[in-house]
Amino acid sequence: MSSIMSKQFDSPDETRSPDKTKVEVVDLDGVKAARMTLQPGWSWSGCIKPVVGTESCQARHVGTAVSGRLVVTHDDGTTAEIGAGDAYRIDPGHDASVMGDEPFVGYEFESTSAETYASPT
Repeated sequence: MSSIMSKQFDSPDETRSPDKTKVEVVDLDGVKAARMTLQPGWSWSGCIKPVVGTESCQARHVGTAVSGRLVVTHDDGTTAEIGAGDAYRIDPGHDASVMGDEPFVGYEFESTSAETYASPT
């Protein structure tokens, strides 16, 4: 039997809030999606690394940005900027930081990352 499921990010199933970070997760019957809001001054190394304890982010991110700008630097030195309207895939092994005075807001659809991002390991 087919089904349709809809949930609001404004009423998430789970919220995680490390420094300058808000991750709102909805569970669509085992498929997880997240809205990530990262405030100006946010960086992975400053805000998330103390929570997870790894040298770089080991999550795979797949999503779309709706506001703000994010600069991502991979462990190999490759950098990229992500901004409003961009779809993105970021593989494990990176750091990132918000550019400018506007929060970065992204919706992510990688179920494993949505479930575990910014959670203590």
